[in-house]
Amino acid sequence: MNFKEIHIGELIEKRVSEKEIEVIRIGKFLNCTENEITEMYKSKDLSTEILLRWSKLLEYDFFRIYSQHLLLYAPSNNNLNQNIIKGKKKSLLPVFRKNIYTKEVVLFILEMITSGEKTKSQIIIEYRIPKTTLDNWINKYKI
Repeated sequence: MNFKEIHIGELIEKRVSEKEIEVIRIGKFLNCTENEITEMYKSKDLSTEILLRWSKLLEYDFFRIYSQHLLLYAPSNNNLNQNIIKGKKKSLLPVFRKNIYTKEVVLFILEMITSGEKTKSQIIIEYRIPKTTLDNWINKYKI
């Protein structure tokens, strides 16, 4: 899975194929036509409301794909705790830990090392993964 370039329509189409769900059922659930479903398969992005409905129908969290993208490619928010300590205004939005890696992300990173695409040092620098975390993954998955 390439977490950098996400084409959500293609991923949804793959999941529909895996689950063997008929177009008629999809149309009824999403309240749309077969042509609209085909257009969604071709779409690189979809509205969150539609994506939520697809996630429910296909029993798969498509939002997590975007979360994994953020883990790998978005700048870290190291100032979060410092802002709270310094008395700066606290956000009203929920705060999530950035260092929660799914198995897919771990395997993606380890594959880059085993294929020679990137070195351990490059992974540590580019994805801001602590060396001890990376070493633990390597030991756990025996690469």
